[in-house]
Amino acid sequence: MTAPAGARPVRVVVADDEPLVRSGLRLILDAEPDLEVVGEAGDGAAAVEAVRRLRPDVVCMDVRMPGVDGLRATELVLRLPDPPRVLVVTTFEHDDHVVDALLAGASGFLLKRASAEAMVQAVRTVAAGESLVFPQAVRELVRGTRAPRAAHTGPALTPRETEVLRLVARGMTNAEIAADLVVGVETVRTHVAAVLAKLQARDRTQAVVLAHRAGLVEL
Repeated sequence: MTAPAGARPVRVVVADDEPLVRSGLRLILDAEPDLEVVGEAGDGAAAVEAVRRLRPDVVCMDVRMPGVDGLRATELVLRLPDPPRVLVVTTFEHDDHVVDALLAGASGFLLKRASAEAMVQAVRTVAAGESLVFPQAVRELVRGTRAPRAAHTGPALTPRETEVLRLVARGMTNAEIAADLVVGVETVRTHVAAVLAKLQARDRTQAVVLAHRAGLVEL
């Protein structure tokens, strides 16, 4: 993909305690004209400092790092003014740290063994403000971890909002949900926005994880 004329590349910070992983991600992302790695960090504290200093659009965050780990770094980064999107990059398919990072507001996760094409597309997706939802991967991740159930204490979802949430959890787009429910796309957007507000979720991925934890949907 070529960046539109006059548009600046998506600025990325790569945070991982393994220099080889950082170098590999830099090579993959810098090869794309619309992406630019502007900084690296070897632990969570350095990642937070890099975000403060460089103001990237996306942080590729390893969750398991020494000292301040990626989970805590994600929480701190997302508390900053105008925070970047966080893409969790992990070695393990079933990792409680990844679930916690998604609950903290990370926009999605990707395994380190993913292809270069998948990594590039993931960065572009979260940079565009979309949550990175791989329905099967999220289901397997949540079911494979030991996170306890946590009751939903906010405003109750309406029956239609619950129905929309179940379809979101299946990975359906707003257009697909609209076709399934025979309603307009704008109506679906309104319901999704209401669900996110009631669950206090940053995006669809976080909403699905929160809803599963609360027993509102089964994955």
